[in-house]
Amino acid sequence: MEIKELLKKEVMLLDLKATDKLSVIDEMIASLVAHGYVNDFDAFKADILKREAQTSTGLGDGIAMPHAKNSAVKEAVVLFAKSESGVNYEALDGKDVQLFFMIAAPEGANDTHLEALANLSKYLLQGGFKEKLLSAKTADEVQGLFSQKLEERVTDVQADKFIVAVTACTTGIAHTYMAEEALYKAAAELGVGIKVETNGARGVDNRLTAADIAKASGVLVAADKKVEMARFAGKSLLSKPVAEAIRHPKELIEATLAGTAPIFEADGEVVQNEESAGGFGKAFYKHLMGGVSAMLPFVVGGGILIALAFLIDQAMGVPHSQLANLGVYHPLAAYFKNIGGAAFAFMLPVLAGFIANSIADKPGLVAGFVAGSMAASGLAFGKLDPTKMIPSGFLGALVGGFLAGGVILLLRHLTRKMPKSLDGLKAILIYPLIGTFITGFLMLFINIPMADINTALSNFLNGLSGSSAVLMGLVIGGMMAIDLGGPINKAAYIFATGTLAATVAHGGSVVMAACMAGGMVPPLATTVAVLLFKNKFTKEERNSGLTNIVMGFSFITEGSIPFAAADPARAIPSFMIGAAVAGGLTGLADIKLMAPHGGIFVLALTDNPILYLLFIVIGAIVSGVLFGALKKTK
Repeated sequence: MEIKELLKKEVMLLDLKATDKLSVIDEMIASLVAHGYVNDFDAFKADILKREAQTSTGLGDGIAMPHAKNSAVKEAVVLFAKSESGVNYEALDGKDVQLFFMIAAPEGANDTHLEALANLSKYLLQGGFKEKLLSAKTADEVQGLFSQKLEERVTDVQADKFIVAVTACTTGIAHTYMAEEALYKAAAELGVGIKVETNGARGVDNRLTAADIAKASGVLVAADKKVEMARFAGKSLLSKPVAEAIRHPKELIEATLAGTAPIFEADGEVVQNEESAGGFGKAFYKHLMGGVSAMLPFVVGGGILIALAFLIDQAMGVPHSQLANLGVYHPLAAYFKNIGGAAFAFMLPVLAGFIANSIADKPGLVAGFVAGSMAASGLAFGKLDPTKMIPSGFLGALVGGFLAGGVILLLRHLTRKMPKSLDGLKAILIYPLIGTFITGFLMLFINIPMADINTALSNFLNGLSGSSAVLMGLVIGGMMAIDLGGPINKAAYIFATGTLAATVAHGGSVVMAACMAGGMVPPLATTVAVLLFKNKFTKEERNSGLTNIVMGFSFITEGSIPFAAADPARAIPSFMIGAAVAGGLTGLADIKLMAPHGGIFVLALTDNPILYLLFIVIGAIVSGVLFGALKKTK
């Protein structure tokens, strides 16, 4: 498939009216919706904005390529739009953007579509092509320009000046291939041979061979996601964000050729560029979420199965004298409890293991798993008797994961001068053996204070009542609505799920109930707002608000993102107040929840489903009325 086949004439906007970034996005999506290529304005916009939040798709030199793969896309299409005056699109070079290519790909976009989209980058980097697009007056002219033959690519000019590169962006659609073309073009101008491997949405293309790497004077990795790195051991390696290869390809090629970058040591499989780490705070959050994202399926699957076991026993009846066996009294309940318990038992080892993996790659896994397992068992110095062990729980596993990652990094540093011939020994003996021993030995001491903190926290939460429970619910509920799925929302959710292990056998967690109530409010609030204040919302917003009732009742807070992105000053405070009200009322009524996810579908796993649902609805009404009242009429 040629790129001209994806550039549909009917959706083109050759005279954009919008004057700011969000309005440009809205105008382009509206055209896609109007012509039937996208069937859900807000769902597609949410993914577009999510991609923009990672890195601006304003690539520089007056070009922007907003893009997303989404189930709302019915047919792959590229919308071309042009602004005569230019728009401040927060481009990487700070300049206004005049040429826009909005790429809409279906969830299961095939290689044919992705190949065409990759070719788009090749056209845009041809000399004088941008100027021709700016002067095009009709849709036919635009399509005609993309019918021209592409320039020949030069890959190997001089054998004594040759480098290899890898490009990769988070979605693998635009930046990956723009960076590839920019590097090829710059290399040809510099008289340097280059081979570029792309790690895009269609997989790895133009894979570097061992011979390519051996021949290269240096390696350039322009990536915003993890790529295979062990093969570059012993080579001078420069690692940068993918956007840098688009903006400054010549500088990066020259720096790679100079050989001044550090020699890469293959202690792990993957690496990310330092600039994209974003400092200590973002690095901490990235490693934490690496563990949490791996842990959550175990928490959700195991937690709900355990909760169902208690529900089954309660429904079937358990004699008062056998209440200690609630959850395993009836055989059916016992099956649920044992299966859920098996999944739940992996929660802490997986959390710690994948935090360590994020920090130190694969060598960190074994030490991290051991740290998490010790946190779960409570194994500690002076407390080797199983009957006296006190688990350090979520907090112990959290600390243990970072400890394990740090131990492996220290071992890497201490063994960096070992002969290269012993690299294999590091991975299969030194890191697993010494790393696990050091981590485990340190956990014997760390488990003691962590267990005390965990016990004190559990006792505090179990003793919450009255004003203290209300305050907890207000804070947790409000946090769920501040950034709608961002770091603060995730922090509240992680804290809440961490309370489940100690409370699920006693009816569930008030914290988890307040958390889920707060997270369900924002999407439901948009439904209330569009119903009560129809004249203040566009047709697309009203449709999205109505569909958000499903998102809200399913505990998918992100459904409210398009509304918050379009009007954050009014939407976010309104969402926070209603979410805090729902959480606070939940705490006041001491409602407990045994499931970490599920929304309305796990209401039966609360100790007061009707009252809990009422509090969520009250919170949604408060937020919806506030949002609608504050919003300006359109």
